[in-house]
Amino acid sequence: MTQSPTLRETFDQAAGQGRAALVAYLTFGDPDPATSIDVIAAAAMSGADVIELGVPFSDPSADGPSIQRAMERALEAGATLAGALDAVAELRRRGVSTPIVLFGYYNPVFIMGAEAFAARAAEVGVNAVLTVDLPLDELDELAAPLAAHGVGVVPLVAPTSTEDRIARLAPIRAPFVYYISLTGVTGVRAAQAVDPSRLDAVRAAASAPVAVGFGIRSAAGARRFSALADGVVVGSALVDAVAAGPVAGAPERVAALIRELAGAMPR
Repeated sequence: MTQSPTLRETFDQAAGQGRAALVAYLTFGDPDPATSIDVIAAAAMSGADVIELGVPFSDPSADGPSIQRAMERALEAGATLAGALDAVAELRRRGVSTPIVLFGYYNPVFIMGAEAFAARAAEVGVNAVLTVDLPLDELDELAAPLAAHGVGVVPLVAPTSTEDRIARLAPIRAPFVYYISLTGVTGVRAAQAVDPSRLDAVRAAASAPVAVGFGIRSAAGARRFSALADGVVVGSALVDAVAAGPVAGAPERVAALIRELAGAMPR
């Protein structure tokens, strides 16, 4: 199995090159499991520093219309959490070393069992897990088995997060923190301006890099936030590229957008 650099190494390398890391969200199974693996591999080969691999779920409450539709397509094509884990294994067999964060909701993990999930995630080469509906108060039930298997957890911080909640990031030892630029769901509104001092506070509290996401859809948006954050997350625009034409062309459409986004980041 191909070994990937750690997430922290990836962020450090990007910083050493004078840029933010490009974090690319894609939904596993969209438009079908086999094609989605090709799409993810194309994104990794075209300049994505980190892959956030969305696990399809029937009630994606944090996601906007683009990702909801992607999840519907994936579920109709038979995508599952087990399939997403198998896809990571296949990507590693193909030589894809880009760090992969499984991004999703806790229900499928709960059904599989946190311990079984953690063991399988480590086995296939998952670097970290982000569950959008598992708050900091309850994160340990997943973080503990993951940590035992050497897999990290990525916490979310919102514009509404209090100083007390931000201070509670320290014990998590996160590989990075995902800072949501706006309240609401993904891909509906453009990302709002972020106070650099707030990112500094999150970075200091977590002792970890901070990636900004939600509403960053263009090279111009990526450039703007790369000047402030350690990472920039783009999701809905990439998911839209998957669906923008014939299935066979999905990998190249995503690759072209990744190259455009990566090229816009200061170097």
